[in-house]
Amino acid sequence: MALPPVLATIVGWLRAGYPEGVPERDYLPLFAVLGSQLTNDEVTLIGAELSFSADPESAEAIKKAITAITDTKPQESDISRVRAHLAAGGWPLASPGQLSGDDP
Repeated sequence: MALPPVLATIVGWLRAGYPEGVPERDYLPLFAVLGSQLTNDEVTLIGAELSFSADPESAEAIKKAITAITDTKPQESDISRVRAHLAAGGWPLASPGQLSGDDP
């Protein structure tokens, strides 16, 4: 199933920000950042897309991180590190509505 265009763009930014793949220590803060801007369903779709191309252990860690974001808040320093990677990959750190042009 193809991702909606805005989610495909986000996956592209993630891959640009993490050209070697997302390190496991960044899964939780990454999905916390995404979860603050996207719906749970959107985060799950992105996680599924990332885990599809990951090795089985990484795929399982991605799934656990998505589940954990509702129970655990990562350290602010971890979130800042992830935001820096995303910004380096072109992530505008805007809301999805702003990304798709829905918000003014």
